[in-house]
Amino acid sequence: MAGSQSFGKRENEKKKQAKRLEKQRSKEARRAEGTSSFEEMIAWVDEHGNLTDVPPEERARKAQEVKLEDIVISTPKKTEVEEAPLRGRVEYFNASKGYGFIKDLATTEKYFFHITAAPAEIAEGRTVTFELERSARGMNATHIVFADQKN
Repeated sequence: MAGSQSFGKRENEKKKQAKRLEKQRSKEARRAEGTSSFEEMIAWVDEHGNLTDVPPEERARKAQEVKLEDIVISTPKKTEVEEAPLRGRVEYFNASKGYGFIKDLATTEKYFFHITAAPAEIAEGRTVTFELERSARGMNATHIVFADQKN
């Protein structure tokens, strides 16, 4: 006694049948095309690391000839850019431990400073100008001068 088929079961069966037919058609199309040759299957890597079907010999012919006189072997000199000192406010300062933090007025980043890089009369809330220096633990404020002083 065969069970009744619901609408969902019939739809699933139709989908499976359509999939089988599509597979059969694509299989026949592949057979009709014939096999591809070994040369058609080879791919080369060009000078930029991209796969291409053009052999390197043909690419070399297409490449332009470069004269040795046209090649410049020198490196340009690095120009020293003078950075303007940053402005900030002393956000925190611990006189007993000898360190503090300066908050940059432009970016609101906080930078660590040590008492050796700051004037003796530094205190919280003072506006200062400073330069940055990279250390093992991050950026440190150095060459700290009060903003109202001109040195």
